[in-house]
Amino acid sequence: MFSIDIAEDAQLFPLEIRHAEELLAHMDRGREYIGQYVGLPDVVADLDGARSYLALYAQKAATDTGRLYGIRVDGVLVGGVLFRTFDTAAGTCEAGCWLEPAMAGRGLVTKACRIIIDWAIRERGMHRVEWHVASGNKKSIAAAERLGMTRDGVMRGNDLYRGLRQDTEIWSVLAHEWPADRPA
Repeated sequence: MFSIDIAEDAQLFPLEIRHAEELLAHMDRGREYIGQYVGLPDVVADLDGARSYLALYAQKAATDTGRLYGIRVDGVLVGGVLFRTFDTAAGTCEAGCWLEPAMAGRGLVTKACRIIIDWAIRERGMHRVEWHVASGNKKSIAAAERLGMTRDGVMRGNDLYRGLRQDTEIWSVLAHEWPADRPA
């Protein structure tokens, strides 16, 4: 399958069911950090969970309703980006990300998200790309800002996560706001 270089030592590639063991090992390394704001580590708790999660996104890719990509550094899975939702009829999708703590600050998520957002807007004709983020997740908010997104608003107390209510900020970029000459 294809991969796209996002740094000298890093590639973006489609995550598939055959990567279940690699995904579980990655999640085990970053479980606490990644799980601060997102439930992915709870879903990928064991090999069956990893396979089920990857199968869900294989089905989403087959039905054109979502996509899942991994980020490797020096051949090791360290994070990922995705379209959690992808609605071609409405022209909207929701992008998201996660990353191991040792890889934070390298710009990998920003570069990977630029590639997938650019594809969604230019190749697939998406009108609106959303970014949903817990208000306390300052690193993800900073990524939305680097991607040129605008904060649309806050859904207060909407997300019950690990027994606590958290607010969700909605950020977005519209197709006409996405620079025509933006390099991936």
